[in-house]
Formats: sequence, C-alpha cells, structure tokens
Amino acid sequence: MLTLIFNTTKRTVNVIGAYDQNYSWEKVPTVKVFDGYYEVMQKDELDKSLPVARFPISNTIMLIEK
Repeated sequence: MLTLIFNTTKRTVNVIGAYDQNYSWEKVPTVKVFDGYYEVMQKDELDKSLPVARFPISNTIMLIEK
C-alpha cells in the first residue's frame, strides 16, 4: 500500500511505501484523478503542467495537507 501526501500550501507531493523507496516532487499545482490513477502534475520551466507520475487508486491512500 502506498501513501501519497499532497501539501497544498507548499505544493509538494511525497509518496511513501513504494518498495522501501520514497518519492517527492516540488512545484505540484494539483494531483488529478485520471482513469483509475492519481496523476501527479508538475510545473516545468515554462510554467506548463506536465504529468510526472501515476499511482493506482486501488493501491494508494492520498492525504491532503494544508
């Protein structure tokens, strides 16, 4: 089971529990629900949102922090 923590104030995402690896992203404007997945969107240098990771909803707990 994965835990995805989305901090809406700092605009960061941390994923804990992925095969003893932790993942993190900065400049995250949103996490979309897309076709059975949580999709992490990140801003690039041109201020364009791009998908950087997908995690299955059935295997992921998402927590939203402020």
